[in-house]
Amino acid sequence: MKEHQGSGPLDMVTHTFSRIMMWAPFFIVLIILYEVVMRYFFAAATLWVNEMSLWIAGGIYLSAGLYALLQRSHIRIFIVYDMVPLWLRRAFDILSTLCVAIFAFALIWGGFGEAKVKFWRWETFGTAFDPPIPATNKPLILTVMFFLALQAFSNLVRDWPAAPWVRKIFDIFVSVVIIGLASTAAFNLYIVPPEGHAVPLKWKIGIGVFLSGAVVLVIYGLFRDFNKTPHPVSEMDEIEEEVQIIKGQTSIPDEILTGDPPKT
Repeated sequence: MKEHQGSGPLDMVTHTFSRIMMWAPFFIVLIILYEVVMRYFFAAATLWVNEMSLWIAGGIYLSAGLYALLQRSHIRIFIVYDMVPLWLRRAFDILSTLCVAIFAFALIWGGFGEAKVKFWRWETFGTAFDPPIPATNKPLILTVMFFLALQAFSNLVRDWPAAPWVRKIFDIFVSVVIIGLASTAAFNLYIVPPEGHAVPLKWKIGIGVFLSGAVVLVIYGLFRDFNKTPHPVSEMDEIEEEVQIIKGQTSIPDEILTGDPPKT
């Protein structure tokens, strides 16, 4: 499958952070290998490898779903979709996007209070290693769901394809929303944090780097692709995809590729 790079501020954020998370499985393999060596060769098992692998795997799982949506590689059922006319396909696309948005809104609405409490009191896992998995992964779930809903709307705008002015208004709206949320989070974290909060300083710095990186990526993606018309992403089966790749690499006539060589 050819990787879709995306265009615009939201795709820039999703693609960049997803590419960073692609290295996380390699890190999990390394620490598990370290655990095996320490346990069976030196009889000195660690206390942190198991929880660390669970902690990182949760982030991988969340970012993988967002990346799959960006690549349009999530599970889709085409039995009915491929049989209907274009206008009904667009209606289906709108309906599926609204379903994603409703689900994300319900999850954020129902889980915001709990995630907020766990974050500010810096709730830990309660083990010997005691990592702050609840304090970090709970807010991360809601954050990813919010971006998942935005990504679904972004795909809808770009895959029809929409008129350029629609895409530009959407990109400006997304940029304002992300920058506004990042600024609000930074204000609450550094300027007026609630009394009794237990967020460590090193995590404040790390979150600040994450928020700053998101803002920079949004601004860069907005200006880079503001006047760029993206190519709509269309689904194709594996055989058709292989044919397109071969056609791009060779000069074989279409008759040969389709299995119908010219009669001589």
